[in-house]
Order: sequence, then structure tokens, then C-alpha cells
Amino acid sequence: MENMPEYWLTRLFLQRGLAIVYLIAFLVAVHQFRPLCGEKGLLPAPQFIRETPFRDAPSIFHFFPRDRAFALFGWIGVLLALLAVTGLSERFGIWTSVLVWTLLWVIYLSFVNIGQTFYGFGWESMLLESGFLAIFLGSADTEPQALVIWLFRWVLFRVMFGAGLIKLRGDPCWKDLTCLNYHFETQPIPNALGWYFHWLPRWLHKGGVLFNHFAELVAPVFCFAPQPACAIAGVVMMLFQGSILVSGNFSWLTFMTIVLCFSTLDNVHLAWLLPITAPGVGPPLQFQIYATWGLALLVAFLSVKPVRNLLSKGQIMNTSFDAYHLVNSYGAFGSITRERYEIVIEGTEDALETPSTVWKEYHFKGKPGDPGRMPPQIAPYHLRLDWQMWFAAMPSYYYDPWFINLLDRLLEGDRATLALLKSNPFPDRPPRMVRALHYRYHFTTPSERRSTGMWWRREIAGTYFPAVSLSDPTFRNLLMRLGH
Repeated sequence: MENMPEYWLTRLFLQRGLAIVYLIAFLVAVHQFRPLCGEKGLLPAPQFIRETPFRDAPSIFHFFPRDRAFALFGWIGVLLALLAVTGLSERFGIWTSVLVWTLLWVIYLSFVNIGQTFYGFGWESMLLESGFLAIFLGSADTEPQALVIWLFRWVLFRVMFGAGLIKLRGDPCWKDLTCLNYHFETQPIPNALGWYFHWLPRWLHKGGVLFNHFAELVAPVFCFAPQPACAIAGVVMMLFQGSILVSGNFSWLTFMTIVLCFSTLDNVHLAWLLPITAPGVGPPLQFQIYATWGLALLVAFLSVKPVRNLLSKGQIMNTSFDAYHLVNSYGAFGSITRERYEIVIEGTEDALETPSTVWKEYHFKGKPGDPGRMPPQIAPYHLRLDWQMWFAAMPSYYYDPWFINLLDRLLEGDRATLALLKSNPFPDRPPRMVRALHYRYHFTTPSERRSTGMWWRREIAGTYFPAVSLSDPTFRNLLMRLGH
């Protein structure tokens, strides 16, 4: 397959876009990995490493399972990502490019494979799969290879088409076109515009579902069509992802998918966004060509299971079939929740719970809590604890070990854990008891918001976790079972 000098800008956009996502991902790791998965984290990675063979979760942290190593490699990832964002990684030839992108992939893979529940999202695999392909994109002084560009389109196709199929096979609201009546209110972390999207006319919601089906089931097929059909499909998918980007907080999922869409565009199309002339470039070295063909054969072999899954009636989404996340299955929102539930954690300075006990609420950075607080824009940054709180709040969900540990850390006044929250209602000393209540949340109506200024209204649904203290024997037994 020939080289593609007319895709020089395509490679530039792919590399810079992936580098930005890597930068965000490593900044998240620097600030959140240790309180979530560090030595004293909510799900300690060192304990997971002791119980998990290297072959099942390859990670450099098998050799350095310490907080210092988590911090060090997190910052190394940030620096490498900055080299890629600025283009320095591509200015000094192919070997520098290969080294930087390989290290980015290896280090981030090391975090994902020991991150357990907190790193179990589909966009982690998207970044790793695309990041591995980026190793073969080549430096700025060589022509892009067609095969690598087509492999990026193969990722894009599976991301979009997989999401489309899981919807058709899942919740019936995708077929009767009513899913958007609920989605904006019940999505993991709504933003302010989500409130406005929720109150759009119902016919617009139905039109949005139809556009969803077109963007995910029709457009992806043209990823492999000649130009300009391929570019038109790419623009359609970009517009669709853009609508998701502005209406909610989905970490770097939508941004990452838009980056992948650039693989469908060539220099002519991208010159409208970045009107620069591609410099003189030479052909790739012979070893690059051989390596790329080896990559294509590897991807073809590893694609068998994802393709079978894609065609299966029992399709599962966001699954890796190999420990290196090289070729994965994707999908999103096969089912839509009809009501929003939230866990509200409260603490008190009282030693015993009485009718007169004063409880103070812990507020999170992203997820809904205070009904009067405007839903914030977080994405493409990722608040991992907030996302897990959304899953935990589902009525059929039973609290995970990390939730028990979270309550324990709040009772201890652990600074690292408290840094994950928006505010600490007990700045002087930790609470003597904590509890978790289950609330049902609804967006206020336009008239309610005009009269009260509130974004949400909420009603108590029950107790999620009863009031406990550090000396509570039942609570201590739970912690002992978790190894504390």
C-alpha cells in the first residue's frame, strides 16, 4: 500500500490530538491515582499487584508498587505528553518519535492495568489502542503510511458502529426514539447545557436519536470509502460527537473520538482549519514499512474476537480481549436509566445519632449534590471518583469495597481523599460519624428555576449506608475483610 503525502496534516492532527488526551490522562493520574489506587488508596494497587500475575495485568508497577513510583511515572507521562503536544517528539527523526510514543503507551498501560474499577472505562482502551498505533505514524520528515491511517479508521469504525449496535440491541427507547427524554438528566455527570437540552421539545429529542443512529450506524461504513465520501462521513461523526461534548461530561471520550475522525480527512479538508503547507518529506525507512505491515497483521489477528463480539446478539461493550488493549470492543449507553439517583454522604460531630443530630454534607467536584449549584463543565478532564459514585447510586447496585474505604478515609480525615472532593465540611477535625443517604434527583422545570434559581429538586429515597463511626464493630469487621 502506497504512502500518503496528502495526509501529512492528518497525521499532524492525530498526533497533536492524541498528545493532548495523553496530557489530560497523565494529569488525572498525577492528581488522583494515589488517593484512589495508591498504597493507602480506596482500592490499593499494591494489594492488587500481589494477587495478580504480570501476564494478566502487565505493568511497570509490578516492580515498583509504591506511591513514589506512581507520582514519578505520572509526571514523566506529563513531560512526554508535552513533548508530543509541542511537536518536539517529531522534530528529531523517527527514533525520537518512536521512543516518546512507546513510552507514553507503556506508562499509561501500566496505570490502566492496575487501576481496577477506577480505570475500567472504554476511553482508557481507546487511548491505549490509538496510542499504540501512533508509534507507527512516523516523524514530521517522512510521508505518512496509508496503512496506519486506515488502522485509525478501523478504530473509529468500531467505536462508532459498536455504539450504534449496542443501542439497537439494548434499551427499547432507542427504537421508539425516546431515549433523549431521559438521557440529559440521568447521564453520569451533567453540565449546565444538559439542563437546556433536557427541556428541548420532544420532537427535537426524537430527531436527536435519529441523528444518533445515522452517525453511529450509517456514517461509519463510509470510513473506508473513497474521498469525498470518507471525509463527509468524518464530518458527520464530528458534529455528532460535538453535540455530546457540549451537552454533558464524558471525560475525553468525545474529544478522543473527534481526534479519530481526523483520520477520514486529508490535507485539502484540514487546510481549512490549519492553512499551512506541508514541508518536503521523504519516504519512510524500510524498517518502518516492515514494522507497519507487521502491525497490520497483528491488528488483523487480534480483530477476530472484537468482530465476533460486534456481530453477536450478546454483544458486550468496552471490553479488551488482550492484556495490552491493542484491539478492543466499544459501545455506550446500551441502556438508559429513567430516574437519577445520587448518594449524599454526610458527617456529624456527634458521637451518637439522635433526632437532633446535625449532619453536614460532603460536596463533590462534578456530580450533583447541592440542588442550587450549577452543573459544572468538567470534560475532557475526568473525575474518577464522581463517575463511580454515579454507578454506585443505581438502585440495583450494592456498594463496592472502595465505598467502604471512602467512608473510612472521611472518618480519618485523610487529606489525599478529601482533595478529591469539592469541600470539606469538617476542616478542624474529622467527623465522629458518617452516613450515606439515597436521593432521587430531577432537573427543575423552567418555571421552577426562574422562581427558585435551583437547577435540581431532590427527594429522599432511603438510606444507602447507615451511620457508622471508626469504633463501630460492624464497620470494623467490614474493613477487616477488605484487609485494613
